[in-house]
Parts: sequence; structure tokens; C-alpha cells
Amino acid sequence: MSEYAETPRTSLADGPPGTAPAGRALTVADVLALPVLAAGRPEVVAGATRLDRPVRWVHITELTDPASFLKGGELVLTTGMPLPEDPAGVRRYVDELADIGAAALVIELVRRYHRPPAPLIQACRVRGLPLVTLAEDVNFLEVTQVVHTLILGSQADAVRRTQRIHEAFTALTLRGAGPEDVVRAAAQMSGRTVVLENLVHQALLCEPSGSTVDEALTGWERRSRAAHHGPADRTAHPEVTGPDVSGPKVTGPEVTGPEVTGPEVTGPEVTGPEGWLVAPVEYQGELWGRVAMLPPPGPTAVFGPQDVTVLERTAMALTIARLIHATPWERTAHRSALRDLAEQRHRSPGDARARLAALGLPVEGTVFLAVLMDTRAPVDGTGLEARLSHELRTTGTAALVGTLAPTRLGVLLALRPSQPWRSTVEKLGRSALEVDPCAVVSIGSEVMDLAHTARSFREASRVAEATRPGRPLPAGRSYSELSDIGLRRLLYALREDTRIQEYAERQLGRLVDHDVRHGTELLSTLRHYLDAAGSKTGAARLGGLSRETVYQRLRTIERLLDCDLESGERRTGLHVALTALDVLRDGGAAT
Repeated sequence: MSEYAETPRTSLADGPPGTAPAGRALTVADVLALPVLAAGRPEVVAGATRLDRPVRWVHITELTDPASFLKGGELVLTTGMPLPEDPAGVRRYVDELADIGAAALVIELVRRYHRPPAPLIQACRVRGLPLVTLAEDVNFLEVTQVVHTLILGSQADAVRRTQRIHEAFTALTLRGAGPEDVVRAAAQMSGRTVVLENLVHQALLCEPSGSTVDEALTGWERRSRAAHHGPADRTAHPEVTGPDVSGPKVTGPEVTGPEVTGPEVTGPEVTGPEGWLVAPVEYQGELWGRVAMLPPPGPTAVFGPQDVTVLERTAMALTIARLIHATPWERTAHRSALRDLAEQRHRSPGDARARLAALGLPVEGTVFLAVLMDTRAPVDGTGLEARLSHELRTTGTAALVGTLAPTRLGVLLALRPSQPWRSTVEKLGRSALEVDPCAVVSIGSEVMDLAHTARSFREASRVAEATRPGRPLPAGRSYSELSDIGLRRLLYALREDTRIQEYAERQLGRLVDHDVRHGTELLSTLRHYLDAAGSKTGAARLGGLSRETVYQRLRTIERLLDCDLESGERRTGLHVALTALDVLRDGGAAT
């Protein structure tokens, strides 16, 4: 069997005509699918896996040394007339085309050859140069006109797209957009996942596109370090730098136009084993972090000039935003992550784990505990957030710290199972009370799964709602927990519920009205009776009254309330109503 017969062929004559999608250079495959070439019944006899090469220009040649007239990226059209006879000359011809970076060689099998020479096929296969044969006569001049028109039109579209990108980022900068808005805009414009990280490879912002946060951020630090220390395994430089359409002139009607070149890659670069497009973000003239654009899955995924432009402008907008927005972005990232956890706004538990791990928080084999600190003044003006963040870093305690509301600071502790949390919470609580003596520090319960942290935050919130600011705390404690919530604190938390107010009035209203009209102290006597657990003697002692007076008042109370005070259930109901009335009257001073 001949070498030619062993070479796999790919027929493209039946392929649908098409052009390159927006934002991508015209490729060899795109050109071969055009009707003007499809009419020649093209067959790929070598380099079938290289048809994604971009075509920057079309060059017609009948010279034995065409490479001297090429600049790289050309689709070379020939009738085969200038091909050398000897195999060494054929190899030299192909080597020169490959060395200059020709996109493909197209040979017409009409005049000199009716089948491609085996040495030509072998030489193209060795150098990875796509070799395409045409079985029918094709008007090469018409091919150049069609392809050049498409290239120039594509470049004009690219210029317009680039202009829109510049306008969009300029508008973001002028309105003082924050990093979230900038990264979101970059992902929307490029259709790629965009991630902002600091110098220690913590992913502060992630805007996924075509993937989930889990897929984008899993193993982030390891992957990021590999990206910045290892070479890219995807040679995307032609796609990144953009097509050069300054191609040579051809004979026949002149096809002219301005030299249109893609953007120069001065900042963004493709790097790492995954082929990330990365650009530096500066702050006050020094490197602060990086913004990375992730390619979609697939071995042939590359970046185009539009992606480079988007990332360049993203890095510029972020550098300006870093100067405008004084709050450290790490703190902003912690705030956002805390709010999403507390409000269960993550798409999935996997997204939550990946995001927190990318922020440097341990998520496996970890005990999580929510801590809330409610202050009288806005948290941003107290310096408490920065103080607690510093304390936790100093002690090596993994945690997220962030403002959840104007007067509420949240902390999520991520501790080892053997690590005691009470001493850590006690230190945090004392720091909060030093800043604001009336601060309310509350905690939820420990959880072993990150997906359950929202429950811990809800519990801490309930404790805070049931705690009156300035309330005396148990000895040696600067915080409140769920077990501290008794009846009085529960009713304090529900004090604004009209059902509680209605219940207290329905149970005790007639008694209170009687005391107001007649100057009696029946409500006080009822309180002593209930505090004495239904003992009339105990009530007399607590009130400093005779037993006969207590008996008389209790009979009056039973008549006014139409109840039997010997009933344990009735006494319980009255005790709840009296406690609620106290809470409503004094704001829960004793809670």
C-alpha cells in the first residue's frame, strides 16, 4: 500500500459554508468550508488535526522559494508547478513554509499533478503543515478576494467590539464601580470565568461563566501557584496577539486596506498547565494581585484578541477601583462570603466549600461556630472588624470576619475538632465589650458541616434578639448562648409581636384596671403568690402582709379574672402573662 493511501483523508466538500465566530480569527477549516473552495472538492491529506490554525492572509505563489514573501499565517495556494522534482527539494520547500509559520498549503491537482506526490505528503506530515488538495479547478483570485474580505470585515468587527469594551470599562471607572462590578462585567463580556486573587493566591472574587464556583475554585491555591510558576501547555500566542492582515499584494484586481493588527499583549499572558490568561493588578505602583480568565474545558480552547482586551481593561479598572475603595478587598470578600453563608445564597454546598477554601479557610474536618456582635454604633466606625481580624490572625485562628449589617459584625470560626472554642469566643467577646460596653455578643451551636453554618448563624441571631443590651453576664463570660434563653429572654425576643401583647392584656387587663381605679395592689399580690409557687403563706411573707389579707386579695383576683388559682395550668398561664407584662413595661431590664 502506498504512503499516500495510508494517509487519512478528511473530505470537506460537503461541510456547511461558514465564517469564524465573532471574536475568533478565521481558521483553515473556516476557509475550506467556503463555497469558493468547496467547489474544488478539497481533501486534507496531511495535518488534519491542525485545521484550527488562524488564516491571516491568502498568498498565491508559483515560486520555488515562497517563504521569502510570507510573514506567517498565510494560506498558500499553488498549482504545484514550482514544486521541486527531488524529495530533498520538496522537504526544503515544506520546511521553509513551516518555519515561517504558514497556515496551510493548498495544491490544485489539475495541471501538473493528479495526485499529490508522496514526498510532499510525508514532509507535511513531519512538519505538521496542513496539506489540502483540490480535485477541481478553482479561481485562486476569487479565493483571495472572498477570504480577504472576510478577514478585513472580521477585523472591522473586532475594532468595533474593542471600542465597546473600552467604553464599557470607562463607564464603570467613571461611576466608581467596585471590584465586584468590574469582575462581573469582564465575565459577561468575555463569556469566560474571571477570578480576582491576591498575592497569596486567595481567590477574593469569582464570577463563573459556563461553569460553577465549585468547578472554578476547587483546589484554587495549588492550581494558581502552578499557573504562576509553570509554563502554559497551550500555545495560544497567535490567537492572543490577534491576526495580522497586512498581507502581501496579489496579482489581479488589487485588494487593499489598512494594516490591522491585534492588540499587543503587554499585560495579560497565557500561563500554567491549564492555560489561564492572567494580568497583574497594581496598588500605588506595586503589584497587589492578579486577575485570571479561565478557558472553557477542552484541549483546543484558546483566547482571542477580544479576551486580551477585556482582561487588560479589567486589570486597569481594578487598579483604579483599588485606589477609590479604601476598604481592603480581603475584608470585602470575607463580608460577602459570610453573608452568603448566613443567608444560604450559595448555589450548592460544593460552591460554598470551594469558595471558602479559595479564601484560605479549612473546610474539611472542621468545626464551625457562628459568633455575632451587635453594637450601638455602626460597626464601620468602631474599628472592631479590623481589631478582631488582627487578633484572629495573630493567634493563627482560621475565621471569616465581616459586617453583616450596619450594627452587626459576624465571625465564622473554623476550628479543629480538638481545639476549644470557648476561650477564643471569650477573647473576641471581651474585645467587643472594650469597644462598646453595651455590645451584645451571641453564639450559635457548633456544626461539623459548612452547609449547616446558616443554622448556627440563625441560632446566634435568636440569642441576640433575646438579649437586652447592657444585660449582666454570668461570671467569667462575655457572650450569651442558646442555653441562656429562659422564659423572660424568650418573651423579650418576642416583645414586638402583637400576639404577646394581646395575651398579656387578655390575662391581666382587668386586674391592672382595678388597681389603677381603686389604688389596690392586686397585681403585686398575684406576683408574690406565683413567685411562692402557689403558697399563700409564702406570698404573705414576700409581700409583708397578713395571711388574712392575702386570702382576701386572692379571692378578689379569682373573681376579677374568673379563674381558679389552685389550677397549676392557670397559674402557669398567669405567670407567663405577668412576665410578658414586665418585659413590655421595662424593656426586659432583668433579662
